[in-house]
Amino acid sequence: MQSWGSYSFAFGPLVAFVAVGLLVVLLRWTYSRGKSVVERRPQPGTEDEYGLLEVVSKPTTFIEAEVQRRTLLDAGIRATLAPTTEGPRVMVFPTEAGLARQILEQR
Repeated sequence: MQSWGSYSFAFGPLVAFVAVGLLVVLLRWTYSRGKSVVERRPQPGTEDEYGLLEVVSKPTTFIEAEVQRRTLLDAGIRATLAPTTEGPRVMVFPTEAGLARQILEQR
């Protein structure tokens, strides 16, 4: 068995200090503000804050909006129900907006 020599007495405390140091770094990262890994609750925005998506319907209730979204999904159009500050909006990509409006008008 190989011996650590005269430095073997420092090995135990050194491992303990490294372990405590890693815990300190990990806990500081975990509880730091503004850099959380946990997703925040989405905040409703205005209609123009949803990037490329275009509004195709402005229903009055979320139930009506979900029915319209499901209708578009069944027709093969990717649709999103967005809770905006003005109320629920059904949004699609601009390339599918015309077809989505036609489908919703027929319903």
